[in-house]
Amino acid sequence: MKTFGKIILIILLILIIILGIGTGIGIWYVNDKLGKLNYVEISSDDIKVTEGIEEKMNGYRTIAVFGVDSRNNELVKGTRSDCIILAIINEKSKEVKLTSVYRDTYLELTGRSLDKITHAYAYGGAALAISSLNTNLDLNIKEFVTVNFESVVDIVNAVGGVSINITSEELKYINGYIDEINKVTGNIASYVTKTGKQTLNGVQALAYGRIRYTAGGDYKRTERMRDIMMAVVDKAKKMSITQLNKLADTLLPKVYTNINSGEIISLIPQLASYKIIDSTGWPYNTKGATISGVWYGAPVTLETNVRELHEKAYGQTDYEPSEKVKEISQKIIKKTGYSK
Repeated sequence: MKTFGKIILIILLILIIILGIGTGIGIWYVNDKLGKLNYVEISSDDIKVTEGIEEKMNGYRTIAVFGVDSRNNELVKGTRSDCIILAIINEKSKEVKLTSVYRDTYLELTGRSLDKITHAYAYGGAALAISSLNTNLDLNIKEFVTVNFESVVDIVNAVGGVSINITSEELKYINGYIDEINKVTGNIASYVTKTGKQTLNGVQALAYGRIRYTAGGDYKRTERMRDIMMAVVDKAKKMSITQLNKLADTLLPKVYTNINSGEIISLIPQLASYKIIDSTGWPYNTKGATISGVWYGAPVTLETNVRELHEKAYGQTDYEPSEKVKEISQKIIKKTGYSK
């Protein structure tokens, strides 16, 4: 199961805080809402960052957003992160770029072997997933948000559904996913019966986001996730304080994060100026590789894709990847044979 609800939840929380303070509700209101989050402290020793990278990432804040495939609300570890989004914040311009890391990407899990990045969360929770992103992509991620896929259903329903254009190819697959999600969540959502732009409810939207067998495969699926996320944000911006309050009370208890309430409160003066300016997927260039009978998405090459990520997402022209990235890149080339 997929979920792209993490960033949505953060944005909705931001909206709630801003609106609450703007109407004079006060800091007690903010603390009450933030108190509903499931906060967990992760030692800095458990999150690995390649030496020298922290200084290079000065001026940017990157938050890892994990959507986990959990049917029993297990958000700590033991479940795959089928959705991984990097929320890249330029602290000077307040511009936010969303970059989806494809779940099947063949990378080196920190302290382990080459594997799909989706497995990092299952093996070691947020700490291992963040560390693996840091060491493979030359990043300095310290913060994360995790939510279960079922929250997506609640989020979309809470905003009254989202408007999505369904293609004939997508229509062939979406109802099979609706059946599965209805079974798992106990919902009785109806089928999507036509193509074209239409309002999808929570189950239908989640089913849409899970489609992966059309042209574009997993890459197109992550695009669908981002489309739904942006549609929810647009709807949330038009909600009343009462509606946002109800939404927060329902959803925030389902969020697992190491961003504490004091840190969020400290950001309030800046949050109103944040704006999302870009949404894309990574790696930019990839090839499928079957190794020991398992399919992987191999970055071609990791070194090249990391260089491009830093130029596009972080504005670092002529970026030179670390020796660690180059080392991992060579390991991937050796296993896949893809050097270009």
